[in-house]
Amino acid sequence: MYNELTEVDIRKMQEEIDYRMRVVRPKCIEDLQTARGFGDLSENYEYKAAKQELRRCDSRLRYLRRMIATAKVIQSDTREGVAGLFDKVEIEYEEDGERETITLMTTLREDAVNGIISKESPLGRAVMGRRVGDRALVKVNDDIQYYVRILSVTKGQDDDTLPISSY
Repeated sequence: MYNELTEVDIRKMQEEIDYRMRVVRPKCIEDLQTARGFGDLSENYEYKAAKQELRRCDSRLRYLRRMIATAKVIQSDTREGVAGLFDKVEIEYEEDGERETITLMTTLREDAVNGIISKESPLGRAVMGRRVGDRALVKVNDDIQYYVRILSVTKGQDDDTLPISSY
């Protein structure tokens, strides 16, 4: 299996790997060595906390490296009037007539609270490739589904100011 990422996603992950290797990990190791000097390790909370932080840093490094290793680089290549990656899409929920503008983005940089929706989410999958005026079925699971109507599509570009998600 591969991860669909943009060149910006990969660059941002590589920058985080470099930062963690140059700054965060050496500090974690230093904190661990300092805490080890506090004495009895079985009752040394600082030591346990420093060890946990080092594990968290190493785990994040493994995650980022695995994401890059399994990445398939994608680009936005949709036509005018068709919803695609990086586009702002105004939708209307048919149930209540509420309108919302969403931006379609890769999973790594989604921020649903701010209207940045993953192209792999139920709403993102339903909207991707649709034209203005289309009606799309958003299927959350077997019990929950709803319709949205595409009101407008504004072509966008990869916004490299959006941070990558942390876990």
